[in-house]
Amino acid sequence: MNAFEKPQNETDELFYQPQGNEETLFEHAYNHQLPVLIKGPTGCGKTRFIAHMAEKLGRPIYTVSCHDDLTAADLVGRHLIGKEGTFWQDGPLTRAVREGAICYLDEVIEARKDTTVVLHPLADDRRVLPIERTGEYLEAAPGFMLVVSYNPGYQNLLKGMKPSTRQRFVALRFDYPDEAAETAIVVKESGIDEAQARVLVKLANSLRNLKDHDLEEAASTRLVIYAAKLIKSGISPMEACRITMAEPLSDDEATVEALTEVIYAIFGGEGE
Repeated sequence: MNAFEKPQNETDELFYQPQGNEETLFEHAYNHQLPVLIKGPTGCGKTRFIAHMAEKLGRPIYTVSCHDDLTAADLVGRHLIGKEGTFWQDGPLTRAVREGAICYLDEVIEARKDTTVVLHPLADDRRVLPIERTGEYLEAAPGFMLVVSYNPGYQNLLKGMKPSTRQRFVALRFDYPDEAAETAIVVKESGIDEAQARVLVKLANSLRNLKDHDLEEAASTRLVIYAAKLIKSGISPMEACRITMAEPLSDDEATVEALTEVIYAIFGGEGE
Protein backbone atom coordinates (compact mmCIF):
# COMPACT_ATOMS: atom_id res chain seq x y z
CA MET A 1 0.00 0.00 0.00
CA ASN A 2 1.57 3.27 -1.10
CA ALA A 3 -0.97 5.76 0.26
CA PHE A 4 1.38 6.80 3.02
CA GLU A 5 4.97 7.54 3.74
CA LYS A 6 7.10 7.48 6.83
CA PRO A 7 9.97 9.92 6.31
CA GLN A 8 13.27 8.99 7.87
CA ASN A 9 15.27 11.41 9.97
CA GLU A 10 17.31 13.79 7.81
CA THR A 11 20.90 14.76 8.49
CA ASP A 12 20.06 18.43 7.94
CA GLU A 13 17.26 19.96 9.96
CA LEU A 14 14.16 20.70 7.93
CA PHE A 15 13.82 24.45 7.35
CA TYR A 16 10.62 26.07 8.57
CA GLN A 17 9.93 29.80 8.91
CA PRO A 18 7.49 30.44 11.81
CA GLN A 19 4.58 32.76 11.11
CA GLY A 20 3.55 33.28 14.73
CA ASN A 21 3.27 31.11 17.83
CA GLU A 22 2.10 28.00 15.93
CA GLU A 23 5.09 25.94 17.10
CA THR A 24 4.34 26.64 20.75
CA LEU A 25 0.62 25.93 20.34
CA PHE A 26 1.30 22.66 18.52
CA GLU A 27 3.81 21.54 21.16
CA HIS A 28 1.33 22.23 23.96
CA ALA A 29 -1.34 20.27 22.10
CA TYR A 30 1.12 17.39 21.74
CA ASN A 31 1.98 17.47 25.44
CA HIS A 32 -1.72 17.28 26.33
CA GLN A 33 -2.39 14.52 23.75
CA LEU A 34 -4.81 16.73 21.82
CA PRO A 35 -5.53 16.20 18.10
CA VAL A 36 -4.80 19.14 15.81
CA LEU A 37 -6.56 20.44 12.71
CA ILE A 38 -4.63 22.75 10.36
CA LYS A 39 -6.66 25.02 8.07
CA GLY A 40 -5.13 27.01 5.24
CA PRO A 41 -4.80 27.52 1.48
CA THR A 42 -2.85 25.23 -0.81
CA GLY A 43 0.91 25.66 -0.64
CA CYS A 44 1.02 27.86 2.47
CA GLY A 45 3.28 25.47 4.43
CA LYS A 46 0.88 23.17 6.32
CA THR A 47 2.66 19.94 5.41
CA ARG A 48 6.11 21.47 5.94
CA PHE A 49 5.02 22.65 9.37
CA ILE A 50 3.85 19.17 10.41
CA ALA A 51 7.07 17.57 9.17
CA HIS A 52 9.06 20.23 11.03
CA MET A 53 7.17 19.64 14.27
CA ALA A 54 7.58 15.86 13.99
CA GLU A 55 11.30 16.41 13.64
CA LYS A 56 11.36 18.90 16.53
CA LEU A 57 9.42 16.52 18.80
CA GLY A 58 11.47 13.51 17.72
CA ARG A 59 8.43 11.56 16.52
CA PRO A 60 8.10 9.42 13.39
CA ILE A 61 5.32 10.53 11.06
CA TYR A 62 2.93 8.76 8.72
CA THR A 63 1.46 11.02 6.03
CA VAL A 64 -1.71 10.07 4.16
CA SER A 65 -2.87 12.06 1.13
CA CYS A 66 -6.65 11.77 1.31
CA HIS A 67 -8.85 11.29 -1.76
CA ASP A 68 -12.34 10.18 -2.76
CA ASP A 69 -11.40 6.50 -2.97
CA LEU A 70 -9.68 6.34 0.41
CA THR A 71 -11.38 3.68 2.52
CA ALA A 72 -11.30 2.92 6.22
CA ALA A 73 -9.30 -0.20 5.37
CA ASP A 74 -6.65 1.97 3.71
CA LEU A 75 -6.18 3.72 7.05
CA VAL A 76 -6.70 0.86 9.49
CA GLY A 77 -5.48 -2.18 7.56
CA ARG A 78 -6.75 -5.32 5.85
CA HIS A 79 -6.27 -9.05 5.57
CA LEU A 80 -4.04 -10.11 2.68
CA ILE A 81 -3.25 -13.47 1.15
CA GLY A 82 0.37 -14.60 1.12
CA LYS A 83 2.32 -17.79 0.48
CA GLU A 84 1.55 -19.06 3.98
CA GLY A 85 -2.10 -18.06 3.95
CA THR A 86 -4.04 -15.04 5.17
CA PHE A 87 -2.29 -12.40 7.24
CA TRP A 88 -3.17 -8.98 8.63
CA GLN A 89 -1.37 -5.85 7.44
CA ASP A 90 -1.66 -2.64 9.48
CA GLY A 91 -2.57 0.57 7.70
CA PRO A 92 -0.72 3.85 8.40
CA LEU A 93 -3.17 4.95 11.10
CA THR A 94 -2.82 1.67 12.98
CA ARG A 95 0.98 1.75 12.70
CA ALA A 96 1.06 5.25 14.12
CA VAL A 97 -1.21 4.21 17.01
CA ARG A 98 0.98 1.19 17.82
CA GLU A 99 4.29 3.07 17.54
CA GLY A 100 3.31 6.34 19.17
CA ALA A 101 3.90 8.23 15.93
CA ILE A 102 2.19 11.23 14.36
CA CYS A 103 -0.47 10.36 11.80
CA TYR A 104 -1.05 13.24 9.40
CA LEU A 105 -4.09 13.16 7.10
CA ASP A 106 -3.56 15.76 4.39
CA GLU A 107 -6.70 17.30 2.82
CA VAL A 108 -8.91 15.21 5.07
CA ILE A 109 -12.15 16.55 3.58
CA GLU A 110 -11.30 14.75 0.35
CA ALA A 111 -11.85 11.43 2.17
CA ARG A 112 -15.31 9.90 2.39
CA LYS A 113 -17.23 10.75 5.54
CA ASP A 114 -17.67 7.07 6.43
CA THR A 115 -13.88 6.79 6.39
CA THR A 116 -13.21 9.67 8.76
CA VAL A 117 -15.62 8.23 11.34
CA VAL A 118 -12.84 5.82 12.37
CA LEU A 119 -10.98 8.86 13.72
CA HIS A 120 -13.58 9.69 16.37
CA PRO A 121 -12.43 7.36 19.17
CA LEU A 122 -8.83 8.50 18.59
CA ALA A 123 -9.74 12.18 18.63
CA ASP A 124 -11.25 12.26 22.13
CA ASP A 125 -10.12 11.23 25.59
CA ARG A 126 -10.48 7.52 24.77
CA ARG A 127 -7.52 7.53 22.34
CA VAL A 128 -8.39 4.06 21.09
CA LEU A 129 -8.69 2.43 17.68
CA PRO A 130 -11.20 -0.44 17.46
CA ILE A 131 -10.17 -2.86 14.71
CA GLU A 132 -13.30 -4.83 13.94
CA ARG A 133 -11.65 -7.30 11.56
CA THR A 134 -9.14 -8.50 14.16
CA GLY A 135 -11.19 -7.86 17.29
CA GLU A 136 -8.50 -5.57 18.72
CA TYR A 137 -9.28 -2.55 20.85
CA LEU A 138 -5.98 -0.76 20.37
CA GLU A 139 -4.97 1.93 22.86
CA ALA A 140 -2.74 4.65 21.43
CA ALA A 141 0.88 4.37 22.51
CA PRO A 142 2.46 7.37 24.28
CA GLY A 143 3.47 9.97 21.72
CA PHE A 144 0.68 9.21 19.26
CA MET A 145 -0.83 12.33 17.75
CA LEU A 146 -3.56 12.74 15.16
CA VAL A 147 -3.18 15.72 12.82
CA VAL A 148 -5.43 16.60 9.88
CA SER A 149 -5.43 19.46 7.40
CA TYR A 150 -7.64 20.91 4.72
CA ASN A 151 -8.15 23.95 2.54
CA PRO A 152 -11.28 25.86 3.69
CA GLY A 153 -11.56 27.35 0.19
CA TYR A 154 -12.60 23.94 -1.14
CA GLN A 155 -15.46 23.49 1.33
CA ASN A 156 -19.00 23.15 0.04
CA LEU A 157 -22.17 21.31 1.01
CA LEU A 158 -20.79 18.01 -0.23
CA LYS A 159 -17.20 18.39 1.02
CA GLY A 160 -16.58 19.58 4.51
CA MET A 161 -15.84 18.14 7.91
CA LYS A 162 -18.85 17.09 9.94
CA PRO A 163 -19.25 19.25 13.06
CA SER A 164 -19.04 16.09 15.17
CA THR A 165 -15.57 15.49 13.71
CA ARG A 166 -14.30 19.08 13.58
CA GLN A 167 -15.13 19.79 17.22
CA ARG A 168 -12.81 17.04 18.40
CA PHE A 169 -9.74 19.00 17.28
CA VAL A 170 -7.67 21.97 18.32
CA ALA A 171 -7.64 24.13 15.17
CA LEU A 172 -4.83 26.32 13.84
CA ARG A 173 -5.42 28.64 10.90
CA PHE A 174 -2.58 29.17 8.43
CA ASP A 175 -2.22 31.69 5.62
CA TYR A 176 0.52 32.72 3.26
CA PRO A 177 3.49 34.24 5.13
CA ASP A 178 3.90 37.99 5.33
CA GLU A 179 6.23 39.57 2.80
CA ALA A 180 9.37 39.49 4.94
CA ALA A 181 8.87 35.89 6.06
CA GLU A 182 8.01 34.67 2.56
CA THR A 183 11.06 36.42 1.14
CA ALA A 184 13.25 34.66 3.71
CA ILE A 185 11.67 31.32 2.82
CA VAL A 186 12.24 31.82 -0.91
CA VAL A 187 15.88 32.81 -0.35
CA LYS A 188 16.50 29.79 1.88
CA GLU A 189 14.76 27.25 -0.36
CA SER A 190 16.08 28.45 -3.73
CA GLY A 191 19.38 30.21 -3.12
CA ILE A 192 18.21 33.26 -5.08
CA ASP A 193 19.32 36.69 -3.84
CA GLU A 194 17.07 38.64 -1.53
CA ALA A 195 16.26 41.43 -3.99
CA GLN A 196 14.97 38.97 -6.60
CA ALA A 197 13.07 37.03 -3.97
CA ARG A 198 11.36 40.20 -2.82
CA VAL A 199 10.18 40.94 -6.37
CA LEU A 200 8.80 37.40 -6.73
CA VAL A 201 6.89 37.73 -3.46
CA LYS A 202 5.50 41.06 -4.64
CA LEU A 203 4.32 39.33 -7.81
CA ALA A 204 2.73 36.48 -5.83
CA ASN A 205 0.82 38.95 -3.68
CA SER A 206 -0.42 40.77 -6.78
CA LEU A 207 -1.70 37.48 -8.21
CA ARG A 208 -3.30 36.57 -4.88
CA ASN A 209 -5.33 39.75 -5.03
CA LEU A 210 -6.95 38.34 -8.18
CA LYS A 211 -8.01 35.09 -6.52
CA ASP A 212 -11.55 36.10 -5.63
CA HIS A 213 -12.16 37.48 -9.11
CA ASP A 214 -10.72 35.10 -11.69
CA LEU A 215 -8.98 32.19 -9.96
CA GLU A 216 -10.01 29.26 -7.81
CA GLU A 217 -6.57 29.09 -6.21
CA ALA A 218 -3.93 31.69 -5.41
CA ALA A 219 -0.24 31.54 -6.22
CA SER A 220 1.29 29.48 -3.44
CA THR A 221 4.63 29.92 -1.71
CA ARG A 222 5.58 26.60 -3.30
CA LEU A 223 5.14 28.10 -6.78
CA VAL A 224 7.17 31.16 -5.82
CA ILE A 225 10.02 28.86 -4.80
CA TYR A 226 9.72 26.98 -8.10
CA ALA A 227 10.05 30.26 -9.99
CA ALA A 228 13.05 31.30 -7.90
CA LYS A 229 14.82 27.99 -8.55
CA LEU A 230 14.32 28.34 -12.31
CA ILE A 231 15.57 31.94 -12.30
CA LYS A 232 18.57 30.87 -10.23
CA SER A 233 19.37 28.22 -12.86
CA GLY A 234 19.30 30.75 -15.71
CA ILE A 235 15.70 30.87 -16.97
CA SER A 236 14.46 34.41 -17.67
CA PRO A 237 12.20 35.82 -14.92
CA MET A 238 9.29 36.28 -17.36
CA GLU A 239 9.44 32.71 -18.60
CA ALA A 240 10.04 31.24 -15.13
CA CYS A 241 7.06 33.09 -13.68
CA ARG A 242 4.81 32.28 -16.62
CA ILE A 243 5.32 28.52 -16.25
CA THR A 244 5.12 28.55 -12.46
CA MET A 245 2.69 31.31 -11.52
CA ALA A 246 0.43 31.70 -14.57
CA GLU A 247 -0.01 28.40 -16.40
CA PRO A 248 -0.53 26.25 -13.25
CA LEU A 249 -3.28 28.54 -11.94
CA SER A 250 -5.70 28.25 -14.85
CA ASP A 251 -6.47 26.33 -18.04
CA ASP A 252 -8.32 29.31 -19.50
CA GLU A 253 -6.12 31.05 -22.09
CA ALA A 254 -7.59 34.48 -21.42
CA THR A 255 -6.95 34.14 -17.70
CA VAL A 256 -3.37 32.96 -18.25
CA GLU A 257 -2.83 35.93 -20.56
CA ALA A 258 -4.13 38.29 -17.87
CA LEU A 259 -1.80 36.74 -15.32
CA THR A 260 1.10 37.06 -17.74
CA GLU A 261 0.33 40.76 -18.10
CA VAL A 262 0.66 41.12 -14.33
CA ILE A 263 4.02 39.34 -14.50
CA TYR A 264 5.13 41.71 -17.27
CA ALA A 265 4.05 44.71 -15.21
CA ILE A 266 6.15 43.55 -12.26
CA PHE A 267 9.28 42.71 -14.23
CA GLY A 268 8.93 45.38 -16.91
CA GLY A 269 10.05 43.00 -19.64
CA GLU A 270 13.21 41.98 -17.74
CA GLY A 271 14.91 38.97 -19.26
CA GLU A 272 12.85 38.92 -22.50
